[in-house]
Amino acid sequence: MESSSDFIEDYPQYEMKPGEEYMSPEMLEHFKNKLLAWKKQLIWEATNTVQHLRSDSSTPADPSDRASQEEEFALELRTRDRERKLISKIDKSLKDIEDGDYGYCKMSGEEIGLARMEARPTATLTVEMKTKQEMREKQGIA
Repeated sequence: MESSSDFIEDYPQYEMKPGEEYMSPEMLEHFKNKLLAWKKQLIWEATNTVQHLRSDSSTPADPSDRASQEEEFALELRTRDRERKLISKIDKSLKDIEDGDYGYCKMSGEEIGLARMEARPTATLTVEMKTKQEMREKQGIA
């Protein structure tokens, strides 16, 4: 099974045309489709997890097998919780596309850049602003 990070790497990259403006209608359509496909993949994975947990819910008699099963289930649930949060970020990005804010830094207003948006389509900060934010968090300033 493909992981959600593999999905982003495998999705076709947008090729800017000469003279094309940043976040042109075509580029926005590309990212909208990319985000929707990613969300669909995450929902599909969550549905499979629910089915897997239901079908494997019989408790093994052996304590070691039971512990292994519980650990496997816990790992799957943690993964799905991270993906649930990611779906929320995808939804925010889709709203930003609708509002005309997609691809621009929430702190500086500058273009985030095509390469960063391709690598992380839910990015809301430029690399520089993200670095500053992380430094503040480490220092406890937030």
